[in-house]
Amino acid sequence: MISAVRIARAAELPALGEIERAADGVFVAVGIVFPPGTTVVETVTDPADVLVTGDPPVAFAYTGQLDAHLHLHQIAVDPAHARRGIGTELMRAVLTRAGDRAVTLTTFADVPWNGPWYRELGFTVFDEPGPELAELVSEERRAGLDALGDRLVMIRHARIGT
Repeated sequence: MISAVRIARAAELPALGEIERAADGVFVAVGIVFPPGTTVVETVTDPADVLVTGDPPVAFAYTGQLDAHLHLHQIAVDPAHARRGIGTELMRAVLTRAGDRAVTLTTFADVPWNGPWYRELGFTVFDEPGPELAELVSEERRAGLDALGDRLVMIRHARIGT
């Protein structure tokens, strides 16, 4: 059974890095090994930017405003809880949070639970990101993510009335 999606509590933020590391470990199966260092979620300063499921959390979605869009910085599900619809439920909550804004993200193009999964959810390639998102893409390149696999910038436009 999937737990309700809720806003993270400040005390939960430190443990989310372990969920991200565990989820990143799944990429080894497709030849992607992330360099050691700070996880994306460890940069969070406001717990309201993070949606979680489980108590204690077993998954999270970290969002924030970039340009005029809600940007999904990271979504991660503990592999011990994968394949139960938790990621999809978190994405529904992200889309609800976005309201009438589009949602953007960066991801690996060909990893099945990345680019193809986001396409199934209505995301398309975004060729003209605004300046804040373009800077984030540049930061990811400098961090070496492009060397790990082909990357995409994606967007899902708001659907009025849904």
